Amino acid sequence: MNKTPNQKSKLKIVIMEPLGISDDAFKALTMLLKADGHQIIAYDHKAETEEILAERVADANIIVLANQPLRKKVLEHCHHLKMVDVAFTGVDHIDVDYLKANHIAICNAANYSTHAVAELAIGLMIDLKRKISESQDILVQGKSKFPIGSELCGQTLGIVGTGTIGLQVAKIAKAFGCHLIAYSRTQREEAQAMGIEYVSLDQLMRRSDIISLHVPWTKETTQMIDAQQINKMKKEAILINTARGALIDYHALAQALNMGKIAGAGIDVFEEEPPLPPDHPLLTAKNCIITPHIAYATREALYKRAEIVFDNIRCWLEGQPQNII
Repeated sequence: MNKTPNQKSKLKIVIMEPLGISDDAFKALTMLLKADGHQIIAYDHKAETEEILAERVADANIIVLANQPLRKKVLEHCHHLKMVDVAFTGVDHIDVDYLKANHIAICNAANYSTHAVAELAIGLMIDLKRKISESQDILVQGKSKFPIGSELCGQTLGIVGTGTIGLQVAKIAKAFGCHLIAYSRTQREEAQAMGIEYVSLDQLMRRSDIISLHVPWTKETTQMIDAQQINKMKKEAILINTARGALIDYHALAQALNMGKIAGAGIDVFEEEPPLPPDHPLLTAKNCIITPHIAYATREALYKRAEIVFDNIRCWLEGQPQNII
């Protein structure tokens, strides 16, 4: 069982990186915890090394983090840790096995960014299909011959993963007039009621005009979109990834883009957090729009995320934990 708090104990809560909300919002969301006597230490920048991070969190009872990694090397210094509160949906950047082995509670912030991520995915589709960024580059260069784009209406959108975000993308795309197909480990009645046709991954890669990834990163999904799968895509198709960088073999993707085997890609996530190394293959790939992991980052989503994070702590203190991993 997870360690449970002593209701009378005053805990040290360390927020080890910024949560992306205003000072006023932060004060409002932490007011009750402070009123109850809990100590809150919040850092306004990420620790540059694991050694510095270990110093920051060593005495913490509760650690709050977003997407900065929290590994065993750091956690071994945390002898008073009772809870890790992840301000993110995915938890592949923390050592879940170590935390569970030591009976330390883990909570996440599920579904805080559903609309934000879905809207960026759709935005990347529109940009690539209507050649918005490409047209801007041509205009800036003083040229007059502009490319002709395509409408989303009538295109076949293949959604890989029909979880909450995947279904939100489907809802928006349906409003644009897309035909929807999907590949997912679990076939959901809600998706089928929406008119989504479930197919194999092989069929999805071959039939889709647009492919959008919305699955978590696991051993099974690592580089699920490799050279073999990319080669099945239509020459006019585009690939969108706002999920996890490790889902795609980016060297194979860059090669396909540069050789004109597929029409384009919109990528928000990478094997590691930006900044990217200067030799990253997508930095020089043709018809590739890359963004620095911003799909989740809207004012609305970040505030909702912070609300969930502090609700997680409150519920855990009351002995009714939520969003447990």
